[in-house]
Amino acid sequence: MSDDNPIQVTAAVLVIGDEILSGRTKDKNIGYIAEYLTAIGIDLREVRVVPDIAEEIVGALNALRTRYTYVFTTGGIGPTHDDITADCVAAAFGVGIDVDPRARAMLLERIAEADLNEARLRMARIPFGAELIENPISKAPGFMIGNVIVMAGVPAIMQAMLDRVAPRLRTGARMLAETIEAGALPEGAYASGLAAVAARFPGVSIGSYPSVTPQGFRNQIVARGTDAARLAAARAEIEGLIARLQAEQG
Repeated sequence: MSDDNPIQVTAAVLVIGDEILSGRTKDKNIGYIAEYLTAIGIDLREVRVVPDIAEEIVGALNALRTRYTYVFTTGGIGPTHDDITADCVAAAFGVGIDVDPRARAMLLERIAEADLNEARLRMARIPFGAELIENPISKAPGFMIGNVIVMAGVPAIMQAMLDRVAPRLRTGARMLAETIEAGALPEGAYASGLAAVAARFPGVSIGSYPSVTPQGFRNQIVARGTDAARLAAARAEIEGLIARLQAEQG
């Protein structure tokens, strides 16, 4: 597929929860979702983190869902008073919300009828018109309404939900990546040459990533794109640039 006419499917992730912003809970979902979406041909463009405040969640949802093909949310669909994601999604779409018989039946696969109290029933409250996303671990479902996919914050459950919803999603050209080792060559030595390569290959994203390893300073250049031939050509030019500069410094 050529970059001249790619099928672009984009996404944002909205992470919901005071515990993330306070640092009490370390997010383990963003990286997993990013890799997962890249592998199936969905380009993750933005990540936002918002607190458990209704207007913040609704505002972020409405901004993101009009900008991207899909919005994936994590967190805020449990049984406690601060789990308000489902209500906020309903508000964003202007629809009602109530206990969904399908979701209630799913909960009863794990919870006895006598134990299905008001708090647990909160996990069965689904915006009207939403499709359910199965949760094989704890049974409380996620849901999809419009282009918004609502998932749990617990990593294992989120991953299971992502597996369930992925076949329903439209996907585009898969992103390919090539890594070129620049070794100890400083970024300042190749920055202008790399910019020139990037200008010649507008369909290829090129970045430089320095790091300190046990063996010392190291630079890697990563080129990404959906057109394999164009990506290979860009890689060849970058490798040529690095080889010339290393020979000059050697």
